[in-house]
Amino acid sequence: MSKSDSPARGTVAATKVEMTEIVMPNDANPLGNAMGGRVMHWIDVCAAVSAGRHARTPVVTASVDNIDFHNPVPVGGIIVLLASVNYTGRTSMEVGVKVWQEERSTGNRNHVASAYLTFVSLDPETRKPREVMPVEPQTDDEKRRWAAAKQRRELRLLHRKS
Repeated sequence: MSKSDSPARGTVAATKVEMTEIVMPNDANPLGNAMGGRVMHWIDVCAAVSAGRHARTPVVTASVDNIDFHNPVPVGGIIVLLASVNYTGRTSMEVGVKVWQEERSTGNRNHVASAYLTFVSLDPETRKPREVMPVEPQTDDEKRRWAAAKQRRELRLLHRKS
């Protein structure tokens, strides 16, 4: 994709990441399915790329709200992770990640897991939090996710105070 084909900086579209993995035997638990910890690792990596695309700085994981697992993925299965920045604070960003299993023969996808992660942008030299530009939701779905993320942020801040 050339620079002229890229979505405008500051939009949710500019933060989108699609990452694909094949579940290998060393990724599996004794039942022959992807270990939850391995899926969590892939979620964190995918989300970090999304946050980094927006911030254009190093980013670090500040929190994970929750990860809900819905379906197992067997060894040999294809996992597709989709991530984008939902909301930005002053120095932080919420990234939503949805994980799918893709059927090789049909291309159909089954929902595996979902997660919300918060990342903080860091100044590359001082490694202190650095302000990020606001993300601008464009579509109705992006605006809905932005509003929901804002509510989750308010809840996070309430929990932090208590």
